[in-house]
Amino acid sequence: MITSSIEQSDDTKLDITLRPQTFEEYFGQKKTKKNLRILIDAAKKRGEPIEHVLLYGPAGLGKTTLAHIIANEMNASIRATSGPAIEKVGDLGSILTNLGEGDILFIDEIHRLNKLIEEVLYPAMEDFKLDIIIGKGPSAKTLQLDLPRFTLIGATTRLGSISSPLRNRFGVVNRLDFYENEEIENIVRRSANILSVPIDSAGAKSVSRSSRRTPRVANRLLKRVRDYTQVQDQNTITEDLCRAAFENLEIDELGLEPTDRYILETIINKFNGGPVGLSTIAAATSEETETIEDVYEPYLLQIGFLARTPRGRVATEAAYRHLGLAYNKEQGNKLF
Repeated sequence: MITSSIEQSDDTKLDITLRPQTFEEYFGQKKTKKNLRILIDAAKKRGEPIEHVLLYGPAGLGKTTLAHIIANEMNASIRATSGPAIEKVGDLGSILTNLGEGDILFIDEIHRLNKLIEEVLYPAMEDFKLDIIIGKGPSAKTLQLDLPRFTLIGATTRLGSISSPLRNRFGVVNRLDFYENEEIENIVRRSANILSVPIDSAGAKSVSRSSRRTPRVANRLLKRVRDYTQVQDQNTITEDLCRAAFENLEIDELGLEPTDRYILETIINKFNGGPVGLSTIAAATSEETETIEDVYEPYLLQIGFLARTPRGRVATEAAYRHLGLAYNKEQGNKLF
């Protein structure tokens, strides 16, 4: 899925190439940037590391990028890993003992940490101590190691899945929201400049409209439009070239792909617009419930094409209009 905000295999190299290095290069998330600037400036004046930071929000909005910017602003080294990658307590111990004073440990998908590993992380975050148990049974001994003062930056798409004890140990919690179209346009122009691909104002607007208000998706679409433009032996990305490229990819002006439209059409045509349960939608569309809930549904909710009710999902009037289907006003009563 081209417009999925979930990181894909070819995104890693692209993200590194286009990733902003400073707050000035990072467009959007104004409130979060302001709060982080204050946090960093105050810590610098005190000559100490910043507090532990938790960043949460939908995938592709720049949580990893912000972590690296914080490290750059603090002139600190950063060690990046992810919750699923830390399988054993020894893995975490190895990472922590190799950190230096003021270093930053970034854990992506922190909500997927093993509970036993979380228990080891608590004293490390609070007291900068690492408790190691040597041996088993009655002869087991506890060895406590001092750790350098480090900063943990956690990133998650599911804040509610993080246990309260872990969440409460973060001094700063910031939510990242979907971007405005103007902010995405600035990101597209910056990325096009780095990729050495000229793009006019209308072309940047076209990519922005189809980006699902997500930088990762915008950069991915820009690459596809760049390919189409070069194949057509054109030098500058224009709105017409964007439209032609998106038509080939079956992406409409709002960034909806065939699966998005199929989900909406299924709710409307098979279930009279809803309400219908998530598992029923998954069965009818041959998609997994987790895929619908994590990949497709958030954006459909964001643009007002789908509504959640106590009885299930309902397609809104806006969804009918977008698909060119007649809307029965009685359908509106199903939203309540």
